[in-house]
Amino acid sequence: MRRKIVAGNWKMNGSTELVEQLVDPVRDGVGALDNGVEVVIIPPALYARDVLVRARGRLSVGVQNVSQWRSGAYTGEVSAAMAADLGCRVALVGHSERRQYFGETDAVIAEKVAQALSAELEVMLCVGETLNEREAGDAEAVVTGQVRQGLARVAAAQWSRVVVAYEPVWAIGTGQTATAEDAQCMHRAIRQALTEAGAPAETISVLYGGSVKADNAAALFAQPDIDGGLIGGASLVAEDFLSICRAMPAGAKG
Repeated sequence: MRRKIVAGNWKMNGSTELVEQLVDPVRDGVGALDNGVEVVIIPPALYARDVLVRARGRLSVGVQNVSQWRSGAYTGEVSAAMAADLGCRVALVGHSERRQYFGETDAVIAEKVAQALSAELEVMLCVGETLNEREAGDAEAVVTGQVRQGLARVAAAQWSRVVVAYEPVWAIGTGQTATAEDAQCMHRAIRQALTEAGAPAETISVLYGGSVKADNAAALFAQPDIDGGLIGGASLVAEDFLSICRAMPAGAKG
């Protein structure tokens, strides 16, 4: 059976005050859920320790990026081993904003995936197409290519720590969302690409991201191959985020 996961990516938002105001109600609200959803908070790295303290083991905590290098003279970088040492469980890798603004290629992303897995972190690999790629009819080829290349170095024993998050670039922060049916089609294609890569695809959670909100989460999460969500802006408001968590149906996935 696949894990059901809702992860909140705070992006470059946060403060000590936000941590204090947001994490406690999310933690307490998650404790009241009975649908089996795992909840992950992914703050800026500077606030990860504060979130960990308040999570009290009820929430998983991640980092938004890790270095492709294990250690050394790379000023400003954060290694996967450092994130694991702090107590984080998850590394977000390959987000479209990292690809777009920081020039991360699939080869670099594959290195980051390998570093995170070697540090015993779970990896959440982000994939997604731009509007131009979708309009050109290349969406599936682009996304499945990102899956295959980004996960090219995963060993057989490491697949249990891999999650894929499909975020169409044109839907991130725009208010636009892929229809539940369109998202399901891409998730099915991702699962097929995982199978072709030698992964146990039916056991790997594939999440949807891109303007997920309380009013569309239930329809998305009801799809057979959508196992949860990677949430951006709505994760910065406790009740909005909890409403999305509540939208996950009870029962097993897969």
